[in-house]
Amino acid sequence: METLAIHGGPKVKTTPFGTGRRFDYAEVQQLIEALDQNTLFYWYGKKVKEFTRKFADMYGRKHCVAASSGTGGIHVALGTLGVTEGDEVIVSPVTDMGSIIGILYQNAIPVFADIDPYTYNIDAASIESKITDKTKAIQVVHLAGNAADMDAIMDVAQRHNLRVVEDCAQSYECFYKGRRAGAIGDIGCFSTNDYKHISTGDGGMIIMDDYALYEKAHRFADKNYNRLSADIRVGIEYIAPNYRMSELQGAVAIAQLDKLEWICARRHEYGERITRGIGGICGIIPRKVIEGGKSSFYDYLFRFDEKEAGVSKADFCKAVCAEGVYLGGYGRTCVYEYGLFKNRVGYEGTHAPFDSKYYGREIVYETGLCPEAEKVVETICACSVKEFYTDQDIDDIVNAIQKVARYYNM
Repeated sequence: METLAIHGGPKVKTTPFGTGRRFDYAEVQQLIEALDQNTLFYWYGKKVKEFTRKFADMYGRKHCVAASSGTGGIHVALGTLGVTEGDEVIVSPVTDMGSIIGILYQNAIPVFADIDPYTYNIDAASIESKITDKTKAIQVVHLAGNAADMDAIMDVAQRHNLRVVEDCAQSYECFYKGRRAGAIGDIGCFSTNDYKHISTGDGGMIIMDDYALYEKAHRFADKNYNRLSADIRVGIEYIAPNYRMSELQGAVAIAQLDKLEWICARRHEYGERITRGIGGICGIIPRKVIEGGKSSFYDYLFRFDEKEAGVSKADFCKAVCAEGVYLGGYGRTCVYEYGLFKNRVGYEGTHAPFDSKYYGREIVYETGLCPEAEKVVETICACSVKEFYTDQDIDDIVNAIQKVARYYNM
């Protein structure tokens, strides 16, 4: 039996993980061109317009609107679809607050549906069980590069006349039965935050086919100014935020977009290799990708069954880390466990929007609300998958997990 590194044995991983330059002269050239325009405002410059056109074409959608962040993009999508005070939006509890902020800013109520225990994405049957006369939209989070079951979700939405927003912040070039996630619902939302597959520091975009939605989204991201009209201030009848993307972000985005397919293909290849390498280990349950789908592996996630493995998740992860390969928990809890939901305080010092007279009912967020989601976040293990890793890095990840598993007779 090999001696684990945590017990003084040799490490599996003895070389640094591969790295590379995310930004190079392609971004520099685009930035120079943006500066040479003598304007950095998206409406007068060309870079944001070029980027949104290229992104819409890539996803086979007619229209794209840029935003200053992925969070802002989701807010724009919800405002575009008419989500407003007293409405409910059904969403996954396993996500970032960026998925939720836009719901609350529209003075609507987040309703959390449970998730599928194998894909970790929102479950269609749970969505249907949460629908009320207040439900306006379903917000699908395609978590960590893996697509939700969109056929079932779209069926529920169509039968109940609900709009569907796809949150693809972590899921570029993620496919569901041959279709790109983000190009199936009414509006798809993306992020170019620095942690995402491609980065402009911060930024976001939303895509759609319907021109009326495009026109409204364009306005909602820009203080309700109608720049598509001869008089931009005509028809300002309600508030809208300022989520405009600058020409500098747009310039970097153009160069980053040219690298996206390579980035996602590399991560897909590496993620699939890890699955093949650890899939037969007792106690490790690799994440399910729906048949006909393709994951772009924002992170590599799997569930750990302590009873089957015969060792705690914490001890297993600690032993793998000692081998030179980081493995840990997912670092998330269900969103409804946060204080703002437990105490129903959306805006500091108030109970808004939860006590809105237009809502007219009480909602309770408590532990046990989504039992499958709570089990998943408790049992998830996560490791990084980066496009700059080498083949040896992936072999080392697999070998480290296998070595520790052998020690515990998993």
